[in-house]
Amino acid sequence: MTKKFDILTRPNMRKLEPGQRVQEHGIIFERLTNGDGRFIVNIRVDTKRVHRTVGLESEGVTREDAEKFIEQARTDARHERLNLPKGRKTIVGFKEASQKYIARLREGDGKDIEKKEQRLKNHLIPYFKSKPLMELTSFELERYKKYRKGKEAMPATINRELAVISHLLNRAVEWDWISHLPGKPKLLLKEDNARTVYLTPEQCNRLLEMAKSDRNPQIYLFILIGLETAMRKTEILTVKVENIDFTTQTIFIPKAKAGARVQPITRRLAECLGTHISGHGLREGWLFPSIGNFKSKSGYSTSMEEAFRRVVTNAGLDAKEITPHVLRHTATTHLVQAGVDLPTVQAITGHKTPSMVYRYSHHNNEHIQQAMDRLQEKYDSGKKNESLTQERHRPLKTQKSQEAKKLSETGFSNEKEWYPQWGELINTISLHGPLISRLFVKLAA
Repeated sequence: MTKKFDILTRPNMRKLEPGQRVQEHGIIFERLTNGDGRFIVNIRVDTKRVHRTVGLESEGVTREDAEKFIEQARTDARHERLNLPKGRKTIVGFKEASQKYIARLREGDGKDIEKKEQRLKNHLIPYFKSKPLMELTSFELERYKKYRKGKEAMPATINRELAVISHLLNRAVEWDWISHLPGKPKLLLKEDNARTVYLTPEQCNRLLEMAKSDRNPQIYLFILIGLETAMRKTEILTVKVENIDFTTQTIFIPKAKAGARVQPITRRLAECLGTHISGHGLREGWLFPSIGNFKSKSGYSTSMEEAFRRVVTNAGLDAKEITPHVLRHTATTHLVQAGVDLPTVQAITGHKTPSMVYRYSHHNNEHIQQAMDRLQEKYDSGKKNESLTQERHRPLKTQKSQEAKKLSETGFSNEKEWYPQWGELINTISLHGPLISRLFVKLAA
């Protein structure tokens, strides 16, 4: 239906002086300083503001062109609504989708759910709010990257947050929340993994001593498990008493990052766990149950950051640099430096690929130099056996000439005369080759 215009008419537009404008039904006409006229559209379509310059009067653009532009914008919006997946009648916002996304992951076999929920709650939802999922275009994701870099977030942190968005959007397509992916980041940020922080044995001992005297009764065991298993923070906090096997000295981790696995533990840790469990009367359930005034919905302690920072500071270390994940780096590094082969280290730490373990082999050159020293010792010991080595690798022709010389010294012309009782036997087996014949000559000697 054509709209009736009472203000934005041709006579009124002609009367405008430079800098003046008139508008009606979302169409604006303004007179420019050069005398030309410009048509602008400023409307709201499906809660989205559309502000566009349609064109200049000198280019032949008229009010009717602006009306067609508005009609096309509304047609496109209707098309997008009608193009929703079958059965869905409303557009899904990011906040709503995030909540349903986490709930579905909990119902299924989702991994790293706590971390995903934390990234959504702390950063992604406050930024995107209830923006429709179909508006999370590549441009919007690039804007988010720029925003987080402005907040001095680390590249690795931003990449993990973008990974959550990517996973959420892929699941949204799979679950028929949206018809297709609206976009993805053009490029992930380059992460600097050249330097991995880890603690020396002396620093580990200081950290444990400070943890013993801390007011948090769980922090000592948390740090000890991290240092003696290389388990991740979430894996430690979600340990259940019934999953600890003191006979085999292992802990079963049903939801590890790379899949369910069995974690070996040291004898000292097994003894400490036994003492802790019996001392606190824990027969089943969480090894780190939620304590204090604020009980978590999960039932276990979901964070140790505050207590950990306090212990790190009391140990004289940098709380900004030493995070709970450094415990994992420390255990892995010392396993490698102790000479444990990389496949075994991978089995202990639960790293997904060998390449993730390999980078730990470069943290300290001391164990590498020890390996080079052993190589030198091998070569040095070889000099003592040089004559034996040369004998073993002497050409066959040289060996034959020496055997002939040895035989001539006995006064016999051949092996049969030299040892008559073996003549017939030697004649028979010589059919199988001269090597066997020479073997019996040596035995006889």
